[in-house]
Amino acid sequence: QVQLVESGGGLVQAGGSLRLSCAASGRTFSRHRMAWFRQAPGKEREFVAEIRWSAGITYYSNDVKGRFTISRDNAENTLYLQMNSLKPEDTAVYYCAAAGSPFGTQTRPRDYDYWGQGTQVTVAS
Repeated sequence: QVQLVESGGGLVQAGGSLRLSCAASGRTFSRHRMAWFRQAPGKEREFVAEIRWSAGITYYSNDVKGRFTISRDNAENTLYLQMNSLKPEDTAVYYCAAAGSPFGTQTRPRDYDYWGQGTQVTVAS
């Protein structure tokens, strides 16, 4: 089994920054894609950013492009999300996800195989 554990969430004022981490452990699997999703109360889980693990190619939703940066540390098996210029509408539970296949629709949660438990991010206005 693969475990993903997020950390780094918290309460921050609008305009502030947070850095989320997602540590991967457990059995080895071909991790082609990792991503961050978020889910606000009463809303569907939405795509935030994805990174192709080997090549380091990144993709972002329009809502976060230019403010968030996804990155990974191969040696530490850790995924990061640097969030700057945070807005109240960024408030949500943030989840990391991993896909064992290079294929699939990056914005579709069902195309990821493993999920973390989530970390709360709250941005106060």
